[in-house]
Amino acid sequence: MTSTSPLFELLTDQQDGAVLVLSGDWVQGQAHPGFDKLQHDLKKLGPKAMVVDGAALGAWDSILVAFLLQCFNLCRDQHISFHSRALPATAKSLLQIATAVPAQAPLSSVPQPWYATFNFHRPLRHLHKTVRESLEFTGELTIALWQVVTFRAHTRFSDFLGFCHQAGPDAFAIISLTSVLVGMILAYLGAEQLSQFGAEIYVADLVVIGTLREMGVLMTAVVMAGRTGASFAAQLGTMQTNEEIDAIVTMGISPVEFLVIPRILALVVMMPLLTLYANLLCIIGGGIVAGGMGIAPLLFFNEGKDAMTLAHLNVGLLKSVVFGLLIAVAGCRAGINCGRSSAAVGKATTEAVVTGIVYLIIADAAINILFQQAGI
Repeated sequence: MTSTSPLFELLTDQQDGAVLVLSGDWVQGQAHPGFDKLQHDLKKLGPKAMVVDGAALGAWDSILVAFLLQCFNLCRDQHISFHSRALPATAKSLLQIATAVPAQAPLSSVPQPWYATFNFHRPLRHLHKTVRESLEFTGELTIALWQVVTFRAHTRFSDFLGFCHQAGPDAFAIISLTSVLVGMILAYLGAEQLSQFGAEIYVADLVVIGTLREMGVLMTAVVMAGRTGASFAAQLGTMQTNEEIDAIVTMGISPVEFLVIPRILALVVMMPLLTLYANLLCIIGGGIVAGGMGIAPLLFFNEGKDAMTLAHLNVGLLKSVVFGLLIAVAGCRAGINCGRSSAAVGKATTEAVVTGIVYLIIADAAINILFQQAGI
């Protein structure tokens, strides 16, 4: 059976309308008439209504429905009433489905004010989330510490010893390097100024007092924040990603007691020891620079011994305990509250380091002001 080419013809009627007569086979593979001609003729005729007559239609497929949808949209845009007559029932039903929902109008490009690009809710939500997580972690940590004091915590002594080794002896290399260099820098800066007054010998006082009260403990804390604090966050964050913490909770064990407490206690115990070690190396580094400026080692030692008092040493040791607690809390909180992806682990590690250093600076300033008011 041969198929005939699809055709259409636009006719006028007596009611100031138009009739679109369709004929032929509207199927794939046929040369279909161009829609531009119908659009031009309809605009030229300007009817108030148009009737699509399908009495002469042969075979048809989706090509016919697509053509009818184009006619419908054209009549809608030109405010012409669209009707159909003698169309196949299936084609008429498909057309009704296609035109049941009106097309969405394009969004108007209204210029927005400059402040519309700023999302003021995001920082507030982030602040609220951070404060809530901090309060929750502080409460859980307080309960866990009480459980430790009353000997009811699920904390293993072997874990505590392992983290002590991780936070202590494993950090000797980097602490040694930074402490010697900081002592040398401190002595060099002081000597440059004191040499103008012929008081180079007081470099020993500057190095000893500055190291014991400030530089030794602060540089040790900064190194530990970037080393151990980040390590704690990465360890706990990876456990959160692998659902190991969920398994611990399922067994009825508090993850703060089992995972966080050993890390915090280990860092709090090791920080004073690392601070003493860093103080010694800082003073040695300062002595090396002083020796290069012609100050005899025995003279440097005697002058530094007079400046080394128990009050200065206690200030640094007290700071070391506070700094160790803050570093461990920042790292463990970031790890416990980590998301469940590799990107979240990296973000938690960065947050642990940044938060830990901010805690150190604020705590150092507060302790210095407190000691100054107390005359220590």
